[in-house]
Amino acid sequence: MFVLGIALWQGLTAAFHVQTFLLPKPSDIATSFWDNKSPLWHAGVYTLKEAVGGFAIGAGLGVLSALFLARFRNVAAALMPFAIAANAIPIIAFAPITNNWFGLLNPVSKMAIAAVLCFFPTMVNTLRGLTSVHPSSIELMRSYGGGEIATFRRVRIPSSLPFMFTGLKIAAVLSMIGAIVGEYFGGPTNALGVSILNDSQLFDFARAWAGIALASAFGIGLYGLVAAAEHLTTSWHPSARSFTSE
Repeated sequence: MFVLGIALWQGLTAAFHVQTFLLPKPSDIATSFWDNKSPLWHAGVYTLKEAVGGFAIGAGLGVLSALFLARFRNVAAALMPFAIAANAIPIIAFAPITNNWFGLLNPVSKMAIAAVLCFFPTMVNTLRGLTSVHPSSIELMRSYGGGEIATFRRVRIPSSLPFMFTGLKIAAVLSMIGAIVGEYFGGPTNALGVSILNDSQLFDFARAWAGIALASAFGIGLYGLVAAAEHLTTSWHPSARSFTSE
């Protein structure tokens, strides 16, 4: 299906003589990538490091926050509206602020953008998993004299893993978007977002699309790594077994 889509893209752009600035041919994008593979690859790896750093920070804080909020439900009810309001702010509004905080050329400013994007889906999905445990499982732990820590360790956390990985897969893709968006507001010339922006301004649209394709490939790769970790970690879970049987 993917190959068919690329072939259709190539055929339609050629048949209707679509201008390059509107949509380059896939063959032109591939040629541009091959001709500029070294600088594009180095720029992509630089931005990937920012995305991975932001993913680690945002997802880590999201999981820790979910554990805290699942333990203290009253605090969760009080803070959740603020978290929703913060998530509703367009991420593009944070980029100039983080650049001022950490420095225009500092990769931490881009990691912060990625971390903000990764935090909310990870926190919400993990919290949902921690609080969706069947009451009978909690009662069973209490009948054996298990405290809160034991209940979290043996019941809540294992049961929340499928939910948590759902959030992590979303965050993995968003992390690359966050890093690129942060670079659009300034960054070193060897960053992928800056490269895409400069190529667009110089009307080198084939190279700009080559950078976009590379960013997409890295995002898919991050998603695949999280999905692989999910498969290894949650293969015992009933949802995984039912999915496999289908």
